[in-house]
Amino acid sequence: MADSTTAPQHDLLALRTRIDALDRELLALLNRRAALAQEVGEVKKKEGSVAFRPEREAQVIDGLKAANPGPLKSASVAPIWREIMSACRALETPTRVAYLGPAGTFSEEAALGFFGSSIVRVPCANFDEVLHNTVAGSADFGVVPVENSTEGVVTRSLDLFLTTPLFIIGETSLLVRHNLLRRDNTLAGIQAVCAHPQALAQCHGWLSLHLPEAERRPVSSNAEGARLAAGDASIAAIASERAGSEFGLHVVAPAIQDEAHNRTRFAILAHPDRQPRPAASGHDCTSLVVSVANKPGAVHDMLVPLKKHGVSMSRFESRPARSGQWEYYFYIDLQGHPDQPQVAAAMQELRAVCAFFKLLGTYPIDVH
Repeated sequence: MADSTTAPQHDLLALRTRIDALDRELLALLNRRAALAQEVGEVKKKEGSVAFRPEREAQVIDGLKAANPGPLKSASVAPIWREIMSACRALETPTRVAYLGPAGTFSEEAALGFFGSSIVRVPCANFDEVLHNTVAGSADFGVVPVENSTEGVVTRSLDLFLTTPLFIIGETSLLVRHNLLRRDNTLAGIQAVCAHPQALAQCHGWLSLHLPEAERRPVSSNAEGARLAAGDASIAAIASERAGSEFGLHVVAPAIQDEAHNRTRFAILAHPDRQPRPAASGHDCTSLVVSVANKPGAVHDMLVPLKKHGVSMSRFESRPARSGQWEYYFYIDLQGHPDQPQVAAAMQELRAVCAFFKLLGTYPIDVH
């Protein structure tokens, strides 16, 4: 009597053989794509144009998602093709990206998610250093967090936008899953929890319930907290699983953020002398920072041009101007691109009623 497992094993072997053959076909196609990318790179060098065009990559991914017949989920298309485009781009020129380090931070994860893993990583000690390296040319792009779904805006980033010559050429959002990491796989004996202030705030409820006596110690990044925890058994860190693997720590408690769908939005920055403003992609965001005179009706007057020309706002935040006069800067995200007539008209009229007006960037909306 034949073994009952023989037929299933034969079927599995046949399927694996077909998959292996398809993998070789995919590899051959990817190398054909890479060769074409190299030809594109040569043309760009002759023209003096840049290697990375965020609007072009957004259009490629959008087109593939629209044409996807399944069963591959459309949500899987973007990360797969970002890696393909990253590997092909690296054949043209290395892409240097600055972000808040060390290894294992959410900023690093955001950088890899946006550019793919074929980049030169430039980890920095703080947001100021990220911008400095990008302005100086030590990095081609900088990545900084600007907004969290739980804690709101990242104030240091917004304040830096006021004076930097950099502008926003892209955005990406990241589902932030905070984990309690430690050398010992227990909550007992934890005297301090180290993390970035934003992470400590996002886990306030869990920490109050489970570690009410532990000191909450702010540090420059979550990965820095993980590094400290690796050297001291009395310290726990709040960080990603990647940071835990990087520093050899146990995940004592997973997903301790107070909001289950905790997301952070990151801005991708570049210098206008080295990277052109992205052209319209069809689904764009335009970011501004403005201020108006401190008088009755000033904010209303600022919003009238937007309503008049049918331009929608997706974000409106205020920050003190630090002038001592109770004046504010307003950070505004508009739906659309300045190349669109209604957006251009609204911005022209808005500029006329503002005491301060700065275009922070225009870029494709996150396609993840």
